[in-house]
Amino acid sequence: MHEKLVTTNTILYCRAWEQTVRFYKEGLRLPVLFSTHWFVEFGLTATSRLSIADEKHASIRSCGSAGITIALQVEDISAAREYAERMDLKPTAIQEHPWEAMVFHVFDPEGHRIEVWQSLAAGEPLD
Repeated sequence: MHEKLVTTNTILYCRAWEQTVRFYKEGLRLPVLFSTHWFVEFGLTATSRLSIADEKHASIRSCGSAGITIALQVEDISAAREYAERMDLKPTAIQEHPWEAMVFHVFDPEGHRIEVWQSLAAGEPLD
């Protein structure tokens, strides 16, 4: 089936819908591709989407962040963390992980963990 996929979309069903939409729109500055009064679809890449749905208007309820991590790979982890700090997203410290990556985390208003990471496979650890 994967050879026929055109796009992918992860949908987060939220209790704090307005705050969560604001976090992704204003905090992470993701572009809005589609929007209604209870559903917003953000673009991540040319073929990847992240949507925020208000659980009050959906048949699926919020999972309360249980078991959810959204991993976003960036080219410059230091610049990404500085941006997160400027936007008051309360990023964790950058840490090195054994899978040859540097990583930090932020959490959206629903408590979903967003892991921002940069590969170190082609280079040395960052200072």
